[in-house]
Amino acid sequence: MLNTAVKSEAPGTEQELTDGFHLVIDALKLNGINTIYGVPGIPITDLGRMAQAAGIRVLSFRHEQNAGYAASIAGFLTKKPGVCLTVSAPGFLNGLTALAHATTNCFPMILISGSSEREIVDLQQGDYEEMDQLAIAKPLCKAAFRVLHAQDIGIGLARAIRAAVSGRPGGVYLDLPAKLFGQVMNADAGQKSLVKVIDAAPEQIPSPSAVKRALEVLKGAKRPLVILGKGAAYAQADEAIKTFIEKAGVPFLPMSMAKGLLPDLHPQCAGAARSTVLKDADVVMLIGARLNWLLSHGKGKTWGDAPKKFIQVDIEPKEMDSNVEIVAPVVGDIGSCVTALLDGMGANWPAAPSDWLATVAKKRDDNVAKMAPKLMSNASPMDYHGALGALRAIIAERPETIFVNEGANTLDLARGVVDMHKPRKRLDVGTWGVMGIGMGYSIAAAIETGHPVLAVEGDSAFGFSGMEVETICRYKLPICVVIFNNDGIYRGTDVNSAGDDPATTVFVKGSRYDKMMEAFGGVGVNATSPDELKRAVNAALDSGKPTLINAVIDPAAGSESGRIGNLNPQSVLQKKK
Repeated sequence: MLNTAVKSEAPGTEQELTDGFHLVIDALKLNGINTIYGVPGIPITDLGRMAQAAGIRVLSFRHEQNAGYAASIAGFLTKKPGVCLTVSAPGFLNGLTALAHATTNCFPMILISGSSEREIVDLQQGDYEEMDQLAIAKPLCKAAFRVLHAQDIGIGLARAIRAAVSGRPGGVYLDLPAKLFGQVMNADAGQKSLVKVIDAAPEQIPSPSAVKRALEVLKGAKRPLVILGKGAAYAQADEAIKTFIEKAGVPFLPMSMAKGLLPDLHPQCAGAARSTVLKDADVVMLIGARLNWLLSHGKGKTWGDAPKKFIQVDIEPKEMDSNVEIVAPVVGDIGSCVTALLDGMGANWPAAPSDWLATVAKKRDDNVAKMAPKLMSNASPMDYHGALGALRAIIAERPETIFVNEGANTLDLARGVVDMHKPRKRLDVGTWGVMGIGMGYSIAAAIETGHPVLAVEGDSAFGFSGMEVETICRYKLPICVVIFNNDGIYRGTDVNSAGDDPATTVFVKGSRYDKMMEAFGGVGVNATSPDELKRAVNAALDSGKPTLINAVIDPAAGSESGRIGNLNPQSVLQKKK
């Protein structure tokens, strides 16, 4: 129902009026958007207050970037655009990092920012927080719109929603100048100007010839492999994907945020045999995954010398042939494509080659057996494997828990160690490998799913968003944060040989991050062994109270840049010294 803002007082012309504030709120509610993440301030403070009064849940953060990350992962989890609301100029720029991150990762998100007045910005006359925000946003998101008139608010938001979720999802910027909020119009006309978006992300059906071609290539494979990406997880076509994988009988490799689409302990899962399957497969089917740097662009040493044919299932036609030739592109939404593939397989699909399945199974089992003793360690101070072994057991016992993960070693090792058992339970840094997503993701995951959250953070990664522990406490969210604290970035043992300043990668020795949570009324725990860590995490998840565990890791544990140290440029001069 439209909110009435004011009534005209002119004699004989009494009518109900509304304004830009109320039209924005009504447009959001009409389209089922009931949560906003943001930071209040000029000129959007009252918009947040009014939205909250109208029944929208408005979560105020300590920094816009973290609110933006929350909105981005809300979009991934719900398939509706997550909304981040910021002030102008600096606040907008803080949110822009998250908007670009959402676009790169194909998460539907809308960044709504207040802005300075156009007539002053365009003449560069020095308005409060003057900035041409629309022009800055355009190169970094999927679409960008500005609304100048109250009667266009409904259309503007509708365009933003449709752009965010249709086709390949992504980030959208919506610019709302300060004067827009105070514009007044007839309430009936305002209500009629609102737009309810119908079928915002329509199915995109693959062509029958593409489906037939892909199945013929897959059927002819001697060493087939399916790679599942986070696009497959986003699609929420879980049962169809599971049925397809099992009917094909093919080994599958989940990318990190696709873990749990089928359980990591599924007999066809090749996660523990990654190197072998990438190197030796002769036909690779990508479902919602891209051949970017995370898959070594589909070429090089990672992929070995064996000739390969690639099948790719993706909603974006331009993704095909981006790095290597795709012999069987299947363009459409993941759910429709997988369903069509299943229908095309018929009742007598041949079994996958038994020698290939046996090779993959043996390599997987051998690697799991080699890793097992490391995960049983109860050493103090902990190493990464001992600590992750304790957390692995907890996730196995509590599969509904959302597992948020970031860091260098903390992220890279957890990907391989911590098994996921259900879809969309693992949330991490995604395509860019960006640090700082931890607290924003955790807050949104708790809000959007109602499930407990276990956030496992490197001490460096936590620093980007750590102040949001106050936000967690303020909203009393069931989030347990574990900081893998080894006193520095990668390791805490680096030394500055040229002066008294600490080395660039070293933090304060013996920091007690748990005291931060205690400062805001949450529970803080210092854990020095895997057994202590496991007890503390279980207690936190049982209680549902905001908890931060300072997990003391050996400062010497870890390696440079985790498992992607090869991306660090090497100094020729330094090598010669």
